[in-house]
Amino acid sequence: MHTTFLYKSDPERGRQWAEVFRRREPAIDFRIWPDIGDPAQVRFLAAWEPPADLSARFPRLEVLFSSGAGVDQFDFAALPPQLPVVRMVEPGIVGGMVEYVTHAVLGLHRDMPRYRRQQAEGVWQPLPVRPAGQRRVGVLGLGSLGQAVLAQLVGLGFDCAGWSRSRHAVDGVKCHAGADELPGFLARTDILVCLLPLTDSTRAFLDARLFSMLPKGAGLVQVGRGPQLVDADLLSALDSGQISEAVLDVTDPEPLPAAHAFWRHPNIQLTPHIASMTQPLSAAEAVLDNLRRFEAGEPMVGLVDRSRGY
Repeated sequence: MHTTFLYKSDPERGRQWAEVFRRREPAIDFRIWPDIGDPAQVRFLAAWEPPADLSARFPRLEVLFSSGAGVDQFDFAALPPQLPVVRMVEPGIVGGMVEYVTHAVLGLHRDMPRYRRQQAEGVWQPLPVRPAGQRRVGVLGLGSLGQAVLAQLVGLGFDCAGWSRSRHAVDGVKCHAGADELPGFLARTDILVCLLPLTDSTRAFLDARLFSMLPKGAGLVQVGRGPQLVDADLLSALDSGQISEAVLDVTDPEPLPAAHAFWRHPNIQLTPHIASMTQPLSAAEAVLDNLRRFEAGEPMVGLVDRSRGY
């Protein structure tokens, strides 16, 4: 059976995928959008934003792969209801996120934002140093990224907890689950890391009510999705001291308008959605491994549960 794999995302990354496919699976006809070849031969599609009318355009399409870690950019109502959707799970994404969050947490733990402000003011003033074991870090989201981040933070000696909608067990981590356990999780968290997927239930999740349940002066690391954060509530929490510092890698919209208050707030560190990026070579290898699983009738890594949205 002739198989076409169609890639519809960044063309430069696509060319790197093509090399991996040619080396490992030369029998697959790998094509980069808009060079689709015979649409009736397209069995697999990798895209950040898939084209419209998938069923009519590609009648033999069997799997849709997201070219990135998220799937919130997909309009599931517009996708064929039985089409499997697979989010990207690959070592490059995981490693990048672990690096970014570890850097952010260590920076907040060791008061680096305050030292940067002191430097700008010409102030030489040592601050008290707390050992990592006395700093309580909480991670919202216990998927592959959240668990990898927690493993690193536990290794550094932090007192770690995690929260998710469903129950998990993670070595060295006190795990909380469900709405009833969220207040207790927040009450013991000095630095909050958001790694939740964007769903209807997590939109505007980081709001004034949630911030009020954290210890006064807690830090925030937001690496989930921009619409999860209520901007005005964060600004109010920073100005009142309820939140001491915030590290934001995602915003809504992206990029932020030039007049947005986040650009100039002294207690916000802002990066342009660079915490973790798909690495083309390892991503292509991960997709090929999933293709092998699919053809063998085995579960694919990253298969999306549409009822949950991730």
